Amino acid sequence: MVSQFVSSHDVRLLGDLDFDFPEGTHAIGRLDKDSEGLLLLTTNKRITRLLFEGSTPHTRSYLVQVKYEVPDVKIELLRAGIGISHTNDSIYTTQPCLVERIAHPETYISNAGELQFYIPHSWLLITLTEGKFHQVRKMVKGIGHPCKRLIRISIENLTLQGLAPGEVKELTEEECLEKLCIQL
Repeated sequence: MVSQFVSSHDVRLLGDLDFDFPEGTHAIGRLDKDSEGLLLLTTNKRITRLLFEGSTPHTRSYLVQVKYEVPDVKIELLRAGIGISHTNDSIYTTQPCLVERIAHPETYISNAGELQFYIPHSWLLITLTEGKFHQVRKMVKGIGHPCKRLIRISIENLTLQGLAPGEVKELTEEECLEKLCIQL
């Protein structure tokens, strides 16, 4: 028996893509409805557990367009870890991460013609090993720079490089494990 699940939200679904996904395909990690970028899919639930619940943290990188120009002092706050809202009005302090100001975001994504430019704005490249509670959006909002666009460009060594929006690239399990730096 095949079950079909449909979102109650007005979002694109995997069935909208021109690809015949095998039964049991699920996302490794998620993107919220306002985010875009790299989405990994698998039929092996063990990969998901090892990537997000394993003893070795795995990096994820996001290209983030924020309102206003971000001064160095605020980039340092992001790098060091910042308090973000959590459930029940508690505060979660993020782990230290890598943050760079990016002058040319088009070098990271293939659909550069679709970039929207807000004046003034900044592009940041944020690389972290966690992704809790819409973390990146809350981090940049916490320093006074609301997120205008959020694009996940990589998980470990799997990147968007060379992929067009909506394009699906199939990898063998061995290729995927190698690029994700996972050993079964």
